[in-house]
Amino acid sequence: MPFFHAVLWLDHHQAQLIQFDAEQAQARKIHAHSHATPQHGSEVRTRHEFFGEVCDALDGIESVLVTGGHTAQADFRHYVEKHRPALSTRITGWETVDHPGEAQLLALGRQRRRQAAAGLATGH
Repeated sequence: MPFFHAVLWLDHHQAQLIQFDAEQAQARKIHAHSHATPQHGSEVRTRHEFFGEVCDALDGIESVLVTGGHTAQADFRHYVEKHRPALSTRITGWETVDHPGEAQLLALGRQRRRQAAAGLATGH
């Protein structure tokens, strides 16, 4: 069953994606792959691969709330704007949160979705 809304929590090493509707939810974890090499920029390439995987997981989702630490969000936002600009139109908000549990993350996503439906602004 396709879900049209999602909440994403990420840092530089992992992401938790919860797709949801009013009654159901489906969670997925995405982990960065470490390619430790002495080459200059290998960490950046690894981060780009990870962010690319996260973006691929968001295909087909109409609205996404992105959460996580400030630095991870800023880096992900930069990646999306530079490499996946079509996705940026589907990101409905950015919110800094510490490591929430799955239930907390889902509750936040549903709360922000209800607020958006009611015409209240989210942190964009």
